[in-house]
Amino acid sequence: MLGDMESPRYLSGQFLLALPGMSDPRFARSIIAICSHDEHGALGINIGKTSPDISFHDILGQFDIEPRGLQDRNIFIGGPVEMQRGFILHSLDFNLSDTLQVGDRWGLSSSLDILGAIAQDRGPKKWIAALGYSGWGAGQLEFELTQNGWSVSSGEPEWLYETEATDKWEMAWQAQGIDPNMLSGQFGSA
Repeated sequence: MLGDMESPRYLSGQFLLALPGMSDPRFARSIIAICSHDEHGALGINIGKTSPDISFHDILGQFDIEPRGLQDRNIFIGGPVEMQRGFILHSLDFNLSDTLQVGDRWGLSSSLDILGAIAQDRGPKKWIAALGYSGWGAGQLEFELTQNGWSVSSGEPEWLYETEATDKWEMAWQAQGIDPNMLSGQFGSA
């Protein structure tokens, strides 16, 4: 069907993996969970790099939320946009009125209610926290995908919650059977 071939391909629920040699240093070795993508643009959370300066307990403390027995966690640097804004990517066993359900893959919440629920052990079973997001205007992500800086992967929602890998970017490539060290950082055009 010709109509299907011409319709735009939206990437909500998929991952963008930065290719070696990514020209934008803010996105080098990034793995971005795309949470929203439509004709108006895209929003994703980078899960490839954690902050050396702030932890989850620090964020709870800023809102006078007692962490109780909750083990502290790293905070991901979600992207260069609105770095003071927090997001929780989480399993779909938890839902608030502001939760954006990303297909059958994961939820994205940004309210104080989810912080309180997590601190009281009433939140989602699986979750990660991030500050900031990566955003693209209308057509911008589609254009970037033609410039050879990104690879798209359906990946697994478990990539969000992976804690054993020292480098999630490398883990994501290897999960697809690709050694990222064998990928060329040089791009050309035909």
